[in-house]
Amino acid sequence: MLSRKIIAASISGTLFVILLGFVSPDPFEEETVVAQNYLYSALSIMYGYLLFSFPVILGYGILSSIFSDIVAKFLSKKLGKENVEMIISGILHIVFGLVILPYSLAASILFFVTDRILKKQKENFHWSKAIKSFLLPFALSIVSMGTAWIVEFISNFEDYLV
Repeated sequence: MLSRKIIAASISGTLFVILLGFVSPDPFEEETVVAQNYLYSALSIMYGYLLFSFPVILGYGILSSIFSDIVAKFLSKKLGKENVEMIISGILHIVFGLVILPYSLAASILFFVTDRILKKQKENFHWSKAIKSFLLPFALSIVSMGTAWIVEFISNFEDYLV
């Protein structure tokens, strides 16, 4: 169960950062992002979003998801209806996601959906897959920082010739 939660955190955390990067490419709104700089701004800010959101999703998200699933399983057995387990777990994920509206709510919903998709596969997720899942956020950070470095190098190319 824990390895599946780690995989769900890696996938949903990476998806969250990508979506947030394209929705809010300039979080400080210092200047209007024109169409030419939109992709650059979105890709380069993803590293910052990843740096701050991924550890929270990995720690808080996994713990609250495990707690939500345990409570939902207990309540569904107590009520005698196993089909309400997913509903109770979803509600608890949303409640735990209300910490920093709207960002944490979106992250918790993505986590819940990703975890349910993985759970539906009924695959035994080994620790090796959980470790390999960290390649997703790592690859995103390489792409994000690489984009920022390449654009910076191209825009200041004349300075490097001296």
